[in-house]
Amino acid sequence: MGFSIKENILMDKIIEQALLEDIGTGDITSESIVPFDLKAKGTIKTLEGGVIAGINIVHLVFKKLDPEIIFQEKIKDGTKVARDKVLAEITGSARTILKGERVALNFLQRMSGIATITSKFCQEIKDLPVRIVDTRKTTPGLRMLEKYAVRMGGGHNHRFGLYDAVLIKDNHITVTGGITSAVNSVRKQISHTVKIEVEIDNLSQLEKVLKTQVDIIMLDNMDLDTMREAVKMVKGKTLIEASGGITLDKVRKIAQTGVDLISVGALTHSVKSLDISMEII
Repeated sequence: MGFSIKENILMDKIIEQALLEDIGTGDITSESIVPFDLKAKGTIKTLEGGVIAGINIVHLVFKKLDPEIIFQEKIKDGTKVARDKVLAEITGSARTILKGERVALNFLQRMSGIATITSKFCQEIKDLPVRIVDTRKTTPGLRMLEKYAVRMGGGHNHRFGLYDAVLIKDNHITVTGGITSAVNSVRKQISHTVKIEVEIDNLSQLEKVLKTQVDIIMLDNMDLDTMREAVKMVKGKTLIEASGGITLDKVRKIAQTGVDLISVGALTHSVKSLDISMEII
């Protein structure tokens, strides 16, 4: 899946916590009516079309419950599929399959929903030189997985947290007394390898921030005309990001203004999970 050692450790903890939340001290239903040694086969398939993300997470969920489980993936993450597509098959203990079913599907449905909507945004601007990027508006504890799903849908990741890039927002500017003072203050504290981005919402602020020579300028909730004027003022001196209330029906018009990046909170904060089910034999 392309995760680092640190991310794999975090992913293991995420899965462990999800299983603990759902199973607790045991699956009292399955343990009461399903024989201990009964074997079964589970087939995971789509009930609607979309882009898949999280197949390997499903695998890890079942392996966490039972290392002897046999998992066969039928498609790779990032694949666009139609309705009734078989995504994976799980063979082994019937109790294990029943225990892991809901947790596995929760991850897969959520991540595939994110990948699917991301893909739709990317398709709208595929012929234009602009990137669709995510935000920090993610489900607490699931950011790593949700940002992975964005990548599977063809999008790109913005910063992962407060620790890996500087983004000076309106409240930072308010408490520090202005754009220039905020940029100068942070520049004294950070390494030269860390990028600085500043959020603005009008052209007067843009004039000020251009003098500070930051790496990225975020245009927050600007109308199209103002956005086009901002692009002319920047003239390629730095990257420009459009943000705020970006929807599928207007993302192309925003891309046509000449911005470099479009950040979309809706990729993760209000996504509809893809309809996926498991049938057990």
